[in-house]
Amino acid sequence: MSSFIARPEHGLAWVTGASSGIGRALALKLVAEGFGVVVTARSHDKLVTLQREATGPGRIIVLDGDVTDPEDMERVIASIEYDHGTLALVALNAGVFKPVHGEDLHLEDFQESFSVNLNGVVNCLLPAIRHMKTRGQGQIAIVSSVTGYGGLPTSGAYGATKAALINMAESLKFDLDKQGIRIQVVNPGFVDTPATKENAFPMPALVSPQEAADAIVAGLQASGFEITFPKRFTYVLKFINILPYWLYFPLINAATGWKKRPSVKARLPAGKPEEPQAV
Repeated sequence: MSSFIARPEHGLAWVTGASSGIGRALALKLVAEGFGVVVTARSHDKLVTLQREATGPGRIIVLDGDVTDPEDMERVIASIEYDHGTLALVALNAGVFKPVHGEDLHLEDFQESFSVNLNGVVNCLLPAIRHMKTRGQGQIAIVSSVTGYGGLPTSGAYGATKAALINMAESLKFDLDKQGIRIQVVNPGFVDTPATKENAFPMPALVSPQEAADAIVAGLQASGFEITFPKRFTYVLKFINILPYWLYFPLINAATGWKKRPSVKARLPAGKPEEPQAV
């Protein structure tokens, strides 16, 4: 069982989806903890602003890129290892939330969600593991979501990707432990990010990105596989998801008020894809 916990002296941290939300707050928190932090997103200007605002014993290294492009992520990893230093900690956080409604389904919502949230993680994960294997140590955190526990309104695409990430992290742990690579899954509740503003239902126990970053860093430095917060909400959701479906669906309907909501109107065709963000 791998017990490696990355420290600043072990090498660099890499955070994807660092231009806003959880990723941005996490990068700033890791800098304050003393890490050199490589930040990646498609918005170069936002990453440069982040670099200027970071304070602490650590530093920000900007390597912008697109997580949906596997060759681009190979380039980023190579630049980290050969130009900047050893990769010790990875936080795979880039994601998009595309609300979907059964009355008005659009293929592109599913395609973009899978491309960024699931394939985008794989595109980063594989080269990171390959480099960590050569040293026999490393730490990887995959940012999923409590929506991966079970179906929630409007999360047919997003929740499917997050459930896949939880399963993938669980499955890989068996082999990565033997290689000295520690893998964890991060399952936040509702975090006040640009993505969650799309939610059309109440979001109990909403936390700020800064609170999320504090909880994630504390979890990275602890021994558990799952990092989940705030527990007063996420543990309730865990419990609801072990109930039989005849109880589960009425409880979710009651909690969200979803059954009483009117059907959505068909929307206009999708425009330019959004910047992947932490959710």
